[in-house]
Amino acid sequence: MPASVQAPRRISLLLAYAAVYIVWGSTYLALRYVVEVLPPLVAAGARFTVAGVILYTFMRLRGTPPPTRRQWVIALVLGAFLLLGGNGGVMWAEQRIPSAIAALLVASEPLWIVLLEWLRPRGTRPSSRMLLGLAVGFAGVVLLVGVSGDGVTRVDPAGAAAVVFGAFCWAVGSLLSNKLPQGDLPKSAIATSASQMLAGGALLFIVGSARGELPLVTAAAFTPKVVLAIGYLIVFGSIIAFNTYAWLLRVEPPARVATYAFVNPGVAMLLGWAVGGEPITRMTIIAGLFIIAAVALIVTGSARSGEPTLTARELAESERVA
Repeated sequence: MPASVQAPRRISLLLAYAAVYIVWGSTYLALRYVVEVLPPLVAAGARFTVAGVILYTFMRLRGTPPPTRRQWVIALVLGAFLLLGGNGGVMWAEQRIPSAIAALLVASEPLWIVLLEWLRPRGTRPSSRMLLGLAVGFAGVVLLVGVSGDGVTRVDPAGAAAVVFGAFCWAVGSLLSNKLPQGDLPKSAIATSASQMLAGGALLFIVGSARGELPLVTAAAFTPKVVLAIGYLIVFGSIIAFNTYAWLLRVEPPARVATYAFVNPGVAMLLGWAVGGEPITRMTIIAGLFIIAAVALIVTGSARSGEPTLTARELAESERVA
């Protein structure tokens, strides 16, 4: 690969992973603030609809053509998996389980991706290094939750099941997005994100309304803290991080991209220390080292497993339209 392409690629990938690792790790606290006073699915629908409108308006002002009818259908399918099932499941669950437990359970996503990738027709068998990385990553997040302050935490079964189901849905959507033929997604990563947010946001609104959530939305719920949390989720969690995630799925192996699920619990714990005054113990540091080791194992394992990578021309094009 020419140096002129490789250098921007390396910088772009580092920034993209940093955004997904750090920003999405911080959203668990914001989600907690929102679901304390607002119904989860309607709140998630509003978040993604607003973010989708902003992105869609931006791309059209840039002259990017709108998605085709087929691309809208694909966006509806991906929005159902990623946003309705994935994010909606976590939003609903955070009413019933602590955010640290939710972050732990979301860490099952890389396992789902590796297993689904293995089981699909002509799938890729995970390397021993990747399997070891998954085991080490789970050990790290278990240590994080174990030292979170209250010892053994009782986990609501329905809440835990909702997060695991959400992680499974997110894994399915991520794999579909990565494996779709050229032309099923818009060339622009922004157009891809905007269409998925608009479609997924509409689905969240429909399902939330069917569950009777709309009458639960009151003006008194929109305190400054909640408004700030919603704004953070829209700008940073959706517009920045989700759009970055969509681009990463175009240029990186899904199992490698999914390593964010191991890092997010550590970020959530650090945020709890910085904002909530929670102590960081020696065991917390050890757990963080486990997670860093897991990321390194999965990244090197996916590189050795023979997963396809983009050519220099395709990479340059993906960076141009992102």
